[in-house]
Amino acid sequence: MEQTLHINFTQFNSLIALVDYFNTEDKCRAAIAQERWGDGEAVCPYCGCTHTYSCADGRYSCPNCKRKFNVTVGTIFENTKLSLRKWFMAMYLVSSTKKGVSSHQLARDLAVTQKTAWFILHKVRGLYGITDEIELDGEVEMDEMYLGGRETNKHNDKRTEGTQGRSTKTKTPIFGMLQRDGKVVAMKVENTQGKTLMPIVEQFVKEGTVTYTDEASIYNKLTEKGYDHLFVNHGKREFVRSSDIHTNGIEGFWAHFKRVVFSTYHMVSKDYLSRYIDEQMYRWNTREEKSSYRFHDMFSKACKHFDYCDVLSLSSVVDVEYMMFKRDVYYHWYTHNKVA
Repeated sequence: MEQTLHINFTQFNSLIALVDYFNTEDKCRAAIAQERWGDGEAVCPYCGCTHTYSCADGRYSCPNCKRKFNVTVGTIFENTKLSLRKWFMAMYLVSSTKKGVSSHQLARDLAVTQKTAWFILHKVRGLYGITDEIELDGEVEMDEMYLGGRETNKHNDKRTEGTQGRSTKTKTPIFGMLQRDGKVVAMKVENTQGKTLMPIVEQFVKEGTVTYTDEASIYNKLTEKGYDHLFVNHGKREFVRSSDIHTNGIEGFWAHFKRVVFSTYHMVSKDYLSRYIDEQMYRWNTREEKSSYRFHDMFSKACKHFDYCDVLSLSSVVDVEYMMFKRDVYYHWYTHNKVA
């Protein structure tokens, strides 16, 4: 039977405080129940019925669809064989570290395999996705960066010709926008052409905003789109003009992101790059918050509905047709069991 808890998440200002409080699996399950349903009755994840009742084995039973379920169904913890205490510790470590944690380090900290730690990290990173509710205004800096190995560090017979400048032959482009007194929005893009970046700007940046960029021609249409456009000429070694025209803020985010990649992860596949960007973007946007706030925010996201297709989407290195086949199979299974 789940116990009723009223947790004050501000008490979790350290990992030891978290471990001391969540010392049993029952407390972990009770915390998930509180976050999902408060003091009310459990809601059936299959039919939405609110008149459920508890069973002796700790599960819940729905009188409407006649199905039983436990508190983790529909969350990132569903069907896990791993202790919930380890899940909570992993989430706290991810949310509190300034430069992230590698799967190898997390495996050592939790006494699990590296594959298990890698999967935990990617499920947690899946909670950070960008929402359309974000809108930047005021003063916004924009810049692009390219992540990939330098050809000068490679052996002569392994180098690729024509990779200088903005080439994407061996590098992955990333576009970012930073509100000087607010948040940053960054994402992997196919290329850095104006026709690719302008729709992104229009989606996340309010019309009439003052924008700051470098001299790249891809930003020439910002004025036509209704933005006040100011820029510095990096090609002429101009980095600040009139004390406030610069892109130092977004470049500071790039510097932090590169240090995270090079010092913690060492190498990031372009197939999973978006999730690493989302993680660092979230960490940057909550840099003024305490670890207890970050953990509670992540815990709230983890207890919301988590579609299994979000897990399948991790397999982006797998052939696309095979991945779509797996998704179709899942949808067929889910639809059949939902109405059963």
